[in-house]
Amino acid sequence: MMTPPKRAVYLVSRNIHKYLEARQIFLAHGLNLVLLRVKALEIQSENLEDIAKFRASYAAENWGVPVISEDAGLFVDALNGFPGPYSSYAYKTIGCRGILRLLEGVENRRARFRSAVAYCPGPNKQPLCFVGETLGRISTEERGSHGFGFDPIFIPEEGDGRTFAEMTRGEKNRYSHRAKAMRKFVKWYLGAVRSE
Repeated sequence: MMTPPKRAVYLVSRNIHKYLEARQIFLAHGLNLVLLRVKALEIQSENLEDIAKFRASYAAENWGVPVISEDAGLFVDALNGFPGPYSSYAYKTIGCRGILRLLEGVENRRARFRSAVAYCPGPNKQPLCFVGETLGRISTEERGSHGFGFDPIFIPEEGDGRTFAEMTRGEKNRYSHRAKAMRKFVKWYLGAVRSE
């Protein structure tokens, strides 16, 4: 008896690291995640969920497949939540060193990473959103060579004192905001598929 092919969900992103982290979670649940490496239209917003939903809807409309889009931000307490939804731009312009310079001499180093995963099943469908958050703090120096973005300066509260960049992909997925949001989506998706 032939086994049916795995259902596929497409992640619209140009970030291979983000895809590999998400794919690990999907595979653990027997799901297939395909990278849709295209440039999708983005909006500027103070709200991660709005950004992710817009991109997922745009991609589903233009490529006609079930799509997830993920948007994440680093929110630093002492910087009033900066860079937040502008994290990608802040990373490209000032990077980890810029954030560390902004926090020189600052005792309160609390921060959190937030992730919004939006799923749009196809054209003319309403997207759903799943959110994950990881509390932590900003280190005093860059540490580690894994991961991407602000990973070298973020120490998750639930971890053992290492930054995300000092962890393997599997270790990071135990604590990360993205993994939490992806797991929420996968749990919902598996339930939705079973009820079809």
